[in-house]
Amino acid sequence: MRIITTERLILRLWKPEDAEPFYQMNQDPEVLRYLIGPLSRERVAEFMVDMNAGFAADKYCLFAVEEQASGAFIGFVGLSRPRFEAHFTPCVEIGWRLAADYWGKGYATEAARAVLAYVFDVLKLEEVVSFTVPDNIRSQRVMNKIGMIRDLHGDFMLPKLPAEHRLARHVLYRIKKK
Repeated sequence: MRIITTERLILRLWKPEDAEPFYQMNQDPEVLRYLIGPLSRERVAEFMVDMNAGFAADKYCLFAVEEQASGAFIGFVGLSRPRFEAHFTPCVEIGWRLAADYWGKGYATEAARAVLAYVFDVLKLEEVVSFTVPDNIRSQRVMNKIGMIRDLHGDFMLPKLPAEHRLARHVLYRIKKK
């Protein structure tokens, strides 16, 4: 089911045929550079079920993203609730993960802008956050392009990782309804 359509993309619920390209994407070392590790086929299947169930319950999830021109699955962009405690939780996070072949085309920015419109116009949320490791400049660039502001006092350590882990420290961005 289509939820959001942009000029070049369809953001929709997950379909069984997304499993294999999503699995392959989550084995790519470049995609995984700032993530904890690859996803197993079992975790991919669970993730897809969780996302569709989340949409049924909350009217949002990390949506599967399809390129309109080709019909190809290219990754996800959407919303989730972090499952850890931090100074800014509970909250709703906007996030994205695209296959490397689709980087540099403005797709993450295009989809994220559409998700923010959905957040503020349809869901009527007041604020959304996003976060990443300091070295993930690509994601921070998307955050800036969609109007998010870095919370200079918001940096935090991801609780599920040891403090010395290279992915433990995160920077926090926020955007409020205008």
